Amino acid sequence: MPSPQQARAQASAITSGKTAPEAGAAPTSQLRELFDGPRLSPGQRRIAQYLIEHLTEAAFLSITDLAERVGVSQPSVTRFAAAVGFSGYPALREKLQAIALSTLGSAPGAPTVDRGNELQAAVDVEMENLENLRRDFADPDQVIELGRALSQSTPLTVLGLRISVSLAEYFAYAARRIHPDVRVVTRGGSVAYDALLQSREAGGTWLLAFGMPRHAQETLTAVRVARSAGLKVALITDLALGPLADEADVTFTVGTGSRLVFDSYAAPVVMSAALLQAMTDADPERTQARLEEYEQIAEQHQFFLKD
Repeated sequence: MPSPQQARAQASAITSGKTAPEAGAAPTSQLRELFDGPRLSPGQRRIAQYLIEHLTEAAFLSITDLAERVGVSQPSVTRFAAAVGFSGYPALREKLQAIALSTLGSAPGAPTVDRGNELQAAVDVEMENLENLRRDFADPDQVIELGRALSQSTPLTVLGLRISVSLAEYFAYAARRIHPDVRVVTRGGSVAYDALLQSREAGGTWLLAFGMPRHAQETLTAVRVARSAGLKVALITDLALGPLADEADVTFTVGTGSRLVFDSYAAPVVMSAALLQAMTDADPERTQARLEEYEQIAEQHQFFLKD
């Protein structure tokens, strides 16, 4: 009789292939597709990041207003539009407006939804983040492919520093149930460097890194060390553009809740769980064998209460 976790591993396999387009891709994904191709200057990345973070407002700004909000010149905005493949700012703004309106599902001036109190508003933001992630999951092939690669990396190293420690620990705790050698790095500096270099020397091929705000300089340095050592880097972060994303081989951009004093991480946790599912799908025989072994040990030593 399989344990509940074994049954879930068998029943929850991710199906490859894009689902019916019940909704367009998340706005972040659409903007990333626009902005990821060209190599942008630091000033142009600032414009791109502002557009990503303030899409519904920024899409209707004049070139003068946008330049003032970002703190760049009007010619810089024009050059940015050209760099990402548009004839000028008006053409770029038209595209941004189309994305913004499809996200809102209504024309400008439509009545706003009552968000209730601040706690309800914080939940609403996380619901939006999860809805965006749901749109991204319409095509799960990238998740499936990365899950297979992480499954094959032995050892598999997981990095999370400062506020991202909890996400790294969650992923590593679960991954150890289905993977023979998972190493978690939650301290920066030379400790992280040693762990990353040792992982590569031991045969590891991938690093999974979490980079949540405020984004730590030591996370960027550790990712660069990993790449220089020969590790490929998969990144889960809230920023589609910037130094961290520039260093990653694969980036999954997921929103965080920022309405309260401290950010909340509903979407990053679901993203982590999706990658764990993809890892179980990549080697189902190993998954079932390891889960069965763990259940026997847990029963023998009475790890858990009887519910």
